[in-house]
Amino acid sequence: SFNDYVQEWLQQKDEFLRIILDLEAPPIPRRCSLCDGDGIYRCSDCFGHPLFCTPCTREQHKSHPFHRIQQWTGSFFEDSSLNLAGLELHLSHEGKVCPAGFQPGLHGPDRPRPMNDEEWVDEDEEYIPPHLRPPQHSDYLTIVDVSGVHFITISYCHCPGSAPAHLQLFKSRLFPATLQCPRTAFTFHVLDDFIRDNLECGTSGANYFSKLRRVTSNVFPHLVPDRYRELLRLARKWRLLKLLKWNGFGHRSCAPKKGELVLFCPACPQPGVNCDPSKEEFWKYTWTFVMDGNFKAEHMHDKRPEEQTLLMDGLGYMVTRSEYQSYLKSTNHPQEKSTCNNHRAMNQASTSRGKLESTGIGGTACARHSCFVPHSVVDFQKGERQVNMDYLFANAIKYNMDKIPRIISFYDINCAYMKKLRSRVRQSKYIDIPQDIPIIPGIGIWHVHGHQAECFARHAPLFIPGAGWVDGEIIETLWSVLNVISPSARGMTTPHRQELLDFQMNDSNFMKMICMTLSLTRKLCKARESATLTVSVFNDLDATVSSEKRQQWESEERKAQEQRLTEPSAMDILEVQLQKGESLGLNCLPQI
Repeated sequence: SFNDYVQEWLQQKDEFLRIILDLEAPPIPRRCSLCDGDGIYRCSDCFGHPLFCTPCTREQHKSHPFHRIQQWTGSFFEDSSLNLAGLELHLSHEGKVCPAGFQPGLHGPDRPRPMNDEEWVDEDEEYIPPHLRPPQHSDYLTIVDVSGVHFITISYCHCPGSAPAHLQLFKSRLFPATLQCPRTAFTFHVLDDFIRDNLECGTSGANYFSKLRRVTSNVFPHLVPDRYRELLRLARKWRLLKLLKWNGFGHRSCAPKKGELVLFCPACPQPGVNCDPSKEEFWKYTWTFVMDGNFKAEHMHDKRPEEQTLLMDGLGYMVTRSEYQSYLKSTNHPQEKSTCNNHRAMNQASTSRGKLESTGIGGTACARHSCFVPHSVVDFQKGERQVNMDYLFANAIKYNMDKIPRIISFYDINCAYMKKLRSRVRQSKYIDIPQDIPIIPGIGIWHVHGHQAECFARHAPLFIPGAGWVDGEIIETLWSVLNVISPSARGMTTPHRQELLDFQMNDSNFMKMICMTLSLTRKLCKARESATLTVSVFNDLDATVSSEKRQQWESEERKAQEQRLTEPSAMDILEVQLQKGESLGLNCLPQI
């Protein structure tokens, strides 16, 4: 058990501690692991922390320029850097010196000289570790990697027709912070690592760079150059480049259209993509989705809204901002009170919630596999207003919906929301809904029990043919993932927040996609087992009913299903009809 392993280790705790202390000192004799020279340096990233002399340190790390090294001072290993050991990073020519040779003005006379292998003592009054001091020459770059922040001497290619400096860096998998005279670059590795940390752990840019500063120097993190703003800027560009690459736009000249930079569900019916709808089996090609709002994803007003650049507006899950704003300005929907159980989603929809640019978001996901629908996530300005939900609904049913025969929509307050949906849509020139597609309103199996009793038979998924075994609540689980990053997105600029939410939702869909085969296989096996049991039980029950009564019930049920869109009360025949006896408590008053 867990406790047994801990108890077993405790018996050898002192031996583990002794080995850790032994590893702090160099072996005797202190020899280079390659040439038997004086092993003055120790690499913290090479396996086994081998010792190297200065020439071997440079040679061994030409392909590993971002390893962390330490130098023996006579009494302990102190943090050093490959730059102090004289390492120079040559771009192009497979890491070799450019044959064009030295270019005046590009290399200063006081470029870094290798440190002597002799033990040294720093004599500065205000002590700054040598590896944290910026070089005095101008040929270095500040490079940020997962191993920390480095000062690296760079040698560019000067051959005729060579690429500009920023492209030479990028071809070497270094993303320059600026295009003109770059002085800072981030490795592809650190950008991938930051994005992965942000997706899996919700790590903010500030926390991630704070970690990098401590990786660079745990004792003097405040002396490490601050490149937090550069990290945020490059992470935005990196996300866009990754999405363009993943979705094949590096091989196409056309620009991406709405929602084309993100993934959708591979199992939901999409005519022309994964199915060809058949009229005989229309239930199989029914499009089933869930709508809901999330008020944790707030957003503050931008300080300088005029100084913003939208990198992927409308290309992901968030709707195109300019079109959405135009729709909101031109639409004035009166707020209706709930006719059901006084639901807050309707009655408080027009309530302002502080001085926020967005009080939350509304979104759509497929009901079976919980994948976000592209270009159907909107910002709320107040509460969960119908004007917002209409826009996301209209955009959701446009996505690969051609020839879909039927739609099942789940929403917490569908009993009231769907009543005048089509009339509201007809009044707007910005949205439309196909008139020939039947839309069956449903309410999630958990929320429906908070409604009036008649809402159960009218809107519960159990009474909708073709809905399958769904609960209609699956989008609630998706909000919990987004809520991890919502606090850090709250104060971002509008474009940055949009890109962050889009990328997070895309990763959510990706994880569903790679796990879908196993998940659906497991559900299919369970469904087959359950079907065998339930069919047997149903047949026993069905045998107790006469043929005439069975035909009557089937006819009534079929008629109710046909009328449910125009007359929801027709479904009330499916409610359990009980005549309760008089309560005994009314006739048994307490004696005083």
